[in-house]
Amino acid sequence: MFTLADYAGVGRELVLAFKERGRRELAAVFGALVAAALPRLPGVRPDEFGKWWLVPAPSRRTASRRRGGSHLVGTARASGASVAPVLHFLPGVRDSVGLDAAARRANLSGRVRLRPSGLPPPGTAVVLLDDVVTTGATAEVCGAVLKAAGFRVTAVLTLTAARSTHPHG
Repeated sequence: MFTLADYAGVGRELVLAFKERGRRELAAVFGALVAAALPRLPGVRPDEFGKWWLVPAPSRRTASRRRGGSHLVGTARASGASVAPVLHFLPGVRDSVGLDAAARRANLSGRVRLRPSGLPPPGTAVVLLDDVVTTGATAEVCGAVLKAAGFRVTAVLTLTAARSTHPHG
């Protein structure tokens, strides 16, 4: 798992402005950072056509509607990569704020599905994109769904991390 910044200070403020305060212009900023990070991720390569594939982590439907759409899809598109917004939550997923790792996994267990449309070609290597990693439960569950469908999740890239996930500690 790789992250662009800690979920503290400026990194936290930018993600909150983007995600919760409607600052959609920040998609271009985050997209540029994601584009710059992709070729630097160990073991991550574009496909045989030179395409990088990003799969944004899903948001709850109510949160996505309130925000005017998926902020992560906007970020992925702004990166210039191929975007596969194929993961979604089934009804019943609660807001994860305040939940510990076990409760977050239980909250998502069996409630993340793959949409049949917009899938990358079978066997494609993909990078899972998320905004904030707290416990890693979302990445774990989403990665398992993608792997079960035959995709190779070569990395998880997050905009920020509330815990240390940097490659060097």
